[in-house]
Amino acid sequence: MIAGLIGRWLAAGELELPLPGSGATAQRWRRLAALAQDDLVAGRLAEAYTDAVAILAELGGPDPKPDQLWGVWAAESRGAMLRARTENGEATLDGVKVWCSGVSLCTHALVTARLDSGERGLFAVELSRTRALPSTWRNPGMAETDTRSVGFDGVPAVAVGAPGEYLTRPGFWHGAIGVSACWLGGAGAVAEPLYAAAADASPDPHTLAHLGAVDAALAAAKALLTSAAAEVDRDPLDVSGTAELLARRARPVVETAVDEAITRTGRALGPAPLCLDADHARRVADLTVYVRQSHAERDLHRLGELAGAAR
Repeated sequence: MIAGLIGRWLAAGELELPLPGSGATAQRWRRLAALAQDDLVAGRLAEAYTDAVAILAELGGPDPKPDQLWGVWAAESRGAMLRARTENGEATLDGVKVWCSGVSLCTHALVTARLDSGERGLFAVELSRTRALPSTWRNPGMAETDTRSVGFDGVPAVAVGAPGEYLTRPGFWHGAIGVSACWLGGAGAVAEPLYAAAADASPDPHTLAHLGAVDAALAAAKALLTSAAAEVDRDPLDVSGTAELLARRARPVVETAVDEAITRTGRALGPAPLCLDADHARRVADLTVYVRQSHAERDLHRLGELAGAAR
């Protein structure tokens, strides 16, 4: 089902979004939120694809073809390492890459790997020669993303950008905000039963109070994303050095909206939607896992450093 939905989005041009900083960043993030509200798993994979397109444009990589679905596999683990070796100008990758989403769906991926110098390089890879390892996923949330480890054994790769540039480019932080736009779409979907309950003939005061809190949180998150998009469009190359601050502010505000949507919808409506509405139960499970791409207090600690330095 997810593969079919993403395929339809690709064929219909639904994933041809304005690039970050192009003057229409708000439109890009609104569209990502809408896709995620439609289906959070498909929206999460669509966000990765659109992020890959933006990275390739920013760093001068190859142009994705219409029949290709790209992922971005940049997570690293102490227990597993992907290494890149270059000989006669050609790169190959060896080792294991963890937390690879869309393993059975993606045709290509942008993959980070360690160079002999210890720096992190970024590489474009055609995935037919990689080896998907058995899944260890145990949570129903986001299970349909098919996220698992992938083995690389001398897999040819094309370097994209200079070593270390994946993390230092302005678009890294623009992409981080794009992820939170998908969280926001997921929060809107989770809150739909609460909005529906409040529209009944005689909703109780507690239901309305919960909805008021959720609606305010969603509105605040939307407003901040709109404001952040305008800042990105004014300074697409991050000359001001504020892109990280923008992202670090936006993500916890959206995360708060997610927490409000999940918690207050459950408190207002009780167990019935979670137990009897399969779509709602899946949305809650998916969003609960997806929002954990936030690093919680670690991110807030860094935000505090940046906010203090900016005064």
